Amino acid sequence: MTQSERKSGLFVVPGDRLGVIEEFTSGPGTYVEGGTIHSKVTGCTLLDMLNKQVSVYPLVKAATVPHVGSIVTGLVLDVKSKNAVLRIFQIGDKMLSGFFKGMLHISGVSHGYVDNMFNVCKSGDIMRAKVISTENRSFFLSTADKDLGVIYALCSLCGHVLQPGNRGMGCSKCGNFERRKLSPDYGKDTTHKGEQIES
Repeated sequence: MTQSERKSGLFVVPGDRLGVIEEFTSGPGTYVEGGTIHSKVTGCTLLDMLNKQVSVYPLVKAATVPHVGSIVTGLVLDVKSKNAVLRIFQIGDKMLSGFFKGMLHISGVSHGYVDNMFNVCKSGDIMRAKVISTENRSFFLSTADKDLGVIYALCSLCGHVLQPGNRGMGCSKCGNFERRKLSPDYGKDTTHKGEQIES
């Protein structure tokens, strides 16, 4: 918040910057990241100038929003050489009524070296990832943990479901082979098999 905005009753959304820890302590509905206090929920600010505390009280109780540490599932919308954009539709086991967009950068894919994102995922894949930052109202993701990665993928040539094999991800229909960063749970959760998610 700017100097002129430092008052109670301001409408904020998750990720909004509220102040720094040198000025305020973090109250209910907020979290600290990199020395900066952010809103955790959609709601209104309450500044306690006596105790130097900033809080946010939710307008909608128990709204489901990804936060740092959340395990999310999403549809890969777009892939570039260094990043991929996901449409998050599930947090943990909870399906969402709306969507959030997440960004997976190549540096967050694995603990080892990854040459390009096209060997990690492709548009139309379903991925499981962890939220590592919510800075600037954006959800930054990682698949570095061993249980994260692609859980459902289709052949980029014919659209048939890919199966893991010794040479990579194989298509039994057209014989195409592709690479992915797979979750050990690949193919186990078929809840979203064939589900159409509008981009």
